[in-house]
Formats: sequence, structure tokens, C-alpha cells
Amino acid sequence: MKRIFSLSFKVICGLFCVASNAWAQPTGGSGVTDNDLQLNTITTSLPFMAITPDSRAGGMGDAGTALSASSTSIYWNTSMLSFAKQKSEASLSYTPWLRQLTNDIHLSYLAGYKQINKVHSVGGALRYFSLGEITFTDINGDVLREDKPAEFELTGAYAFKLAEKFSIGVNGKFAYSNLTGGLTVAGVNTKPGVVGASDLSFSYYNDDAKLGNTDGVYTFGLTINNIGNKVAYSELSRRDFIPMNLKIGNSFLAEFDEYNKVTFSLDLQRLLVPTPAFYQVQNGEYVMLAGMSSDVGVVKSILQSFYDAPGVLAKDENGDYIQLADGSYEVVKGTRLKEELAEINIAGGVEWWYSDVLALRGGVFYENKSKGNRQFLNLGASLKYNMFSIDFSYLASLNGRQSPLANTLRFTLRLNLGGN
Repeated sequence: MKRIFSLSFKVICGLFCVASNAWAQPTGGSGVTDNDLQLNTITTSLPFMAITPDSRAGGMGDAGTALSASSTSIYWNTSMLSFAKQKSEASLSYTPWLRQLTNDIHLSYLAGYKQINKVHSVGGALRYFSLGEITFTDINGDVLREDKPAEFELTGAYAFKLAEKFSIGVNGKFAYSNLTGGLTVAGVNTKPGVVGASDLSFSYYNDDAKLGNTDGVYTFGLTINNIGNKVAYSELSRRDFIPMNLKIGNSFLAEFDEYNKVTFSLDLQRLLVPTPAFYQVQNGEYVMLAGMSSDVGVVKSILQSFYDAPGVLAKDENGDYIQLADGSYEVVKGTRLKEELAEINIAGGVEWWYSDVLALRGGVFYENKSKGNRQFLNLGASLKYNMFSIDFSYLASLNGRQSPLANTLRFTLRLNLGGN
């Protein structure tokens, strides 16, 4: 057991070191490092759709794409339901959100699934995000009204087992975001945001794998989440993308003996929405100096997200941007590729189960400082008794207490309805 704990601790520390060092290294011999990149965070509408809802993956650095199947696989990777050990399960998760800023924002997540037979599995989930009580005021600071904005998402899930080790999954989603309650702002009527979206997922599951002399289960997962329409909150506002994202996950469940099982999980994640271009005011107008326009459709945005980073503009000895003969501006060599790589987030975690009764977890999540700088350590635990289990996780920010995500707690109650 001492060897298991030592190995798990080394894996967690190694994952964070690899992540932080990988993005800090020069790219392709160009000498470009993270310090050369400008702050260029990608933002979306309805970000609540991308918040980790459960405390199991939440205790493993948000590395849940290739974890063993559970009801919360509907969020992470629906295709994993084909390989679930239980025929059905239901769970309820609760997360007090942004407790460093306020005490009345929370996320609730209800999910469940059922295996119809060896090939077909179905499931569903309901996500509810409350933004607490908000006071709306006019330009003079006079109170207009009190409101409690909220958002919700309803998901239907289906998994189809292609072969003994392969499965695919698809989710259909409806999301509703009411942030203003129909408030009129500067003569413009606001409206709720309405979204129709889908998830696509794929899994490879090998329960006869080996790592050295250790027997275990290897899983590969690939998902594209939240493929859906753009959203506007008024007739005059621009339409923004929802958090479409790509996740690639690997995990290995090592079975050391009949009592001790350890899962190592690693995810690579990135948004599939356009990177903001670099603009500057010239002659009273905003002019794009680098990057690509984000005024594109959903399908094109997914493809464009892989090559549209603006990079860093080159400057002359006077500090002015260098304009080329064709009217475009020179970009520092290597910064576009470096920025594209910086948009990949790394999540890794370890889970130890003792006798399928007690579990301890740990993990790390790394996001580049130019893309949001979310970097945190996760810890978690589970206790299982008969058909019930309860999960708990804690998030400690690696950027200090100033992070609004610091000290985030998650709770999940699971109910095994189908038995083994």
C-alpha cells in the first residue's frame, strides 16, 4: 500500500511539472516561450455547460473522459455506458460555485442511465445553474428590480456498442439561459438564450491490458461536446458561441491485488471556438491586425479554431508594429503555433480504491496563463456502502486565494439501481 501511495503522489506531481514545463519551452527552435504570448482568453456564452458537475472527476483534476462508466459519464463520455459494470445508476451532484466571491451561486446535476441490453444503453441528465440574487440598476444607480437569474440544460443520451471493445455515444441537449428576466436596457428588450446542441463520443475499452507485469484495464476516450447554435440575448447583440470543446482521454486501471485498484487518468482538452483576433483603433475604426474573424458558422469555427491564433505582432525599434508591403502586419515567427498549443489544457489524476468500499483521489489541472491561467490541485474521496456511495472533492487553486475557484467543494450521491 505504501508503494501505491508513493506512486500516485509521484504521478500527480509529475503531471503538473510536465504541463507547466511543456508550454514554457521554445517551439520548433524559434525561441518562443510563454512569456512572449499576450493575454488572449477565449470566452463563450453559457459557460455553465462546461463546468465539471461531479466530484469523482472533480477530485482527479477534471480528467474524466476515459474514467470507468457511471451516471456522470453522460457529461464526460456517453459511449462509456456500454462498458458499465452496473446495469443502471442514478446520481445527484451539488457544487457551491465561486464561494470566494459570493455565497448564493450553485450548480446542481441529476443524471441516470440504464443498459437495455448488451448493445444499447440510454440515459439522461438535468443541469441547473443558479446565479443567486442580482440587483439591476439604471445608469444613475437607482434600483430597477431584484431578480434571480438561472440557466438549465436537459440532456438525452444514447450509447451503442460497436464491438467487444468499441462503442460510440451521442447526446441531444436543450439549454435555456435567462440572465436578465426580459429587462429593457437602453431601449433594447433582452431575451433568454436558447440552445440546441449535441455531443459525440467514442471509446476503446480493453479489460485484458497489462502495464509491465500488472494486469488492468486500458481505456481511450474521444469526445466533441456542445456542438450547437450561437446565442444572442437581444435582437441587436452579436451572437456568441457556446463552449464547444474537444476532449481526448486515456486511463489505466491497475489491479494490484484483490483489495487495491488504482486508476491513472490523463486528459487533453481544448475549446473549438475561434480565438479572438488582435484589433487596434486606426482613424476611429477597429482594424484587424492579426488573426481571423470570428463571424463564422459553427462548422467552420470548429475547423478554424485549430489555426486562427493571431500570435504576437512584431515591432520596430520605435515600438511600432511592422507593416508589410501587402498591407498586413508581421507576426513574430513561432508565436501562432505557440498560441495554438497554449489553448490545450492538461488534466491528470489518480484514484485508489480499497476493497470497492473506500476511494481516495488526487489530480491537477493546468491552463496556460495567456488563456485564463486556471491551475489547481484537486483532492477527493468516496465511501460506498451496499447500493449507495457518496463522493466528495476539494479544489485548491495553485494561483493563491485570489482565484475565484479557490476552495471549491463538490458533492455527489450515487445510487446503484441495477446491481452487478
